[in-house]
This record gives sequence, structure tokens and C-alpha cells, in this order.
Amino acid sequence: MSVAKVIELVGQSEKSFDDAIENALKTASESIRNIHGLDVLDMTADVENGKIVKYRANVKIAFRYEE
Repeated sequence: MSVAKVIELVGQSEKSFDDAIENALKTASESIRNIHGLDVLDMTADVENGKIVKYRANVKIAFRYEE
């Protein structure tokens, strides 16, 4: 039997939503082993002068729980 743990993170980027998602996953991967899934919950952005200046992605990352 396997058990998964899920954490929620917010990734940021000045480039794109995809880059914000990748940044969240990259950061999680630095301290978490056995990541096997990612859900994007929502995406938001900061706007200045009619242009997006910061992209954010709220994600849930699942990994196998180890005792």
C-alpha cells in the first residue's frame, strides 16, 4: 500500500505561467523526493501599464510518503 502526501505552493515568474509552474516544481524538487504529480489550481498575474509583469501559479504537488 502506498500513501501520497500533497503540498501547496505558489510559483512566480516574470516570463510566463508555464515558467511559474516549472519554478514551483523545481523548488519543491530541491527538498522533496519521489514527486509523481502536480495539479495547477489557479493562475494569477500582476499588471502594470496594461502589461503582465509577474505571473503566479498556485499548484499542488504530490509525492510518495516515506516513514
